[in-house]
Amino acid sequence: MTSRIEYSEKYQDDSFEYRHVILPKELAKTLPKARLLSEQEWRGIGVQQSRGWGHYAIHRPEPHILLFRRPLGTDPVTGKVDSELERQAKDEYLQTLASTRA
Repeated sequence: MTSRIEYSEKYQDDSFEYRHVILPKELAKTLPKARLLSEQEWRGIGVQQSRGWGHYAIHRPEPHILLFRRPLGTDPVTGKVDSELERQAKDEYLQTLASTRA
């Protein structure tokens, strides 16, 4: 069933990068409904992503979609924010934002 887990592309704002993970509905039915999953729990059901991601919200209309985020500049190996990576990510975001407004 883990082969049927789908992962979105990453997207970001000026503070976080985000992604959503779509679980098979039959798998989602086995999860707690009223609380966020710990990293151990979401990894335990087969969600695979680099370090630093946190399950941050429940999308009530579609509880089989898990919403994840991590701070910009998070090192995917350590899961910790690297200040240089953070600066680069924020600069890139601002450049992208400026080019879409031009």
